[in-house]
Amino acid sequence: MIKLIPVISSQDIRNRVEEIAAQISIDYMDKDLVLVGILKGSFIFLSDLTRAITIDHAIDLVGTSSYIGTDTTGIIEFTKKLDIDISGRHILLIEDIVDTGNTLAALIQYFISLHPASIKICTLIDKKERRELTVTVDYACFTIEKGFIVGYGLDYNEKYRNLPAIFDLKFEDTSTA
Repeated sequence: MIKLIPVISSQDIRNRVEEIAAQISIDYMDKDLVLVGILKGSFIFLSDLTRAITIDHAIDLVGTSSYIGTDTTGIIEFTKKLDIDISGRHILLIEDIVDTGNTLAALIQYFISLHPASIKICTLIDKKERRELTVTVDYACFTIEKGFIVGYGLDYNEKYRNLPAIFDLKFEDTSTA
């Protein structure tokens, strides 16, 4: 049986996204900013963030995959590459969760080869529990230490993305000894 334990409310998410968007708007004033959402998990966060940013910016999406259920395969696969030229532009990678750091490390190497002016990371959740590679998170809405979380774009086997808040997914043993 699966149990969902509330971790971050939808109101707390809304407030924090607005705060981060205000800071991004200041930091990138008069710069050629491109938000690059990492699919699929970031799409809800990206949608709310882009509407809260008050400066002009472009948007593109990149797709990666490395999970089966709650386990990472350790192999980063690109399922979608960029559609626009980012050479000389300021890139802000929009991620739902920074977990192991492996996906972002692979993406950063990919983006470096495209010669942007800068690359920074913005994430909804900066999770430290399973970090394998050091990555610099420039904007984090929330930091958590552990748990398998779902909601607001985060999924478990393609489910729970639609939840308006963040929940810790717990598996309960319903068998009796």
